[in-house]
Amino acid sequence: MIQDIKPHKYTVAYQNVKAKENDCLLIYRDGNILCQESQGQIVYPLIEDVMEKYPDILSGVRYLFEIDGRGYFDLPGKEVEPFLNYRYLPKEELRRVRPMWKAFAGITGFQMQEWYGNARFCGRCGKEMKHHLKERAMVCPLCGHISYPQICPSVIVAITDKDRILLTKYASGHSSFKRYALVAGYSEVGESLEDTVRREVMEEVGLRVKNIRYYKSQPWSFSGALLAGFVCEVEGSSSIFMDDEELSAAEWFGRDNMPKDRSQTDISLTGEMMQAFEDGLL
Repeated sequence: MIQDIKPHKYTVAYQNVKAKENDCLLIYRDGNILCQESQGQIVYPLIEDVMEKYPDILSGVRYLFEIDGRGYFDLPGKEVEPFLNYRYLPKEELRRVRPMWKAFAGITGFQMQEWYGNARFCGRCGKEMKHHLKERAMVCPLCGHISYPQICPSVIVAITDKDRILLTKYASGHSSFKRYALVAGYSEVGESLEDTVRREVMEEVGLRVKNIRYYKSQPWSFSGALLAGFVCEVEGSSSIFMDDEELSAAEWFGRDNMPKDRSQTDISLTGEMMQAFEDGLL
């Protein structure tokens, strides 16, 4: 999956450090990321690359994380036009580009800079927030309110009926993702993950489920979510009553006729779970 970047090492602990010229700069604009791409391989600019066009760039960068000891920074509030062979790539394209560890860096940085932008002003008093000096947080200098990164827990559900699995497609008005996937949804306040599974399955496809079992988790920065995968079995009738506002398709598939038009196995938890079912491992 996209977060499995070994032998590269991702270090997320916040550091109040100054950027160096050979650190990496993740530059975003309108949901796009600045990079070079050649034959599906991407390269992000180093700070020294951008300094040739914007000499004062070091004063405006913000620390995000490290990979293999190299700092990754973003550039809030600064418009950078494409230069040399660098151009803006839609963030959704990070699903397909390689190497995967750089795609992970790009989309993880996107989630962080989105949160920073949304936490610019205090939600209590409206005062402009300041960066915490010791942890990844924003602090209100007026009322003292502290805001931490927002991560949305959600579930991915493999619903089985003996040797069949239920696959769905999103309605066009609900998501731009068009391939087959599993039932999914966000947890509500005061709700356990297992209760989220029961509610989302009932809401989306009208089924009752039993024997809910945890599979694996995945950070999914494309939507700011922390995904928890579950496997469960249909309880009672397997007749589908689909929510056509959220879904365009909901169908049962056997292990020997799984669709080819489905989530990528190597990048997403959904894709891995569908492959595990096809291989007889679920």
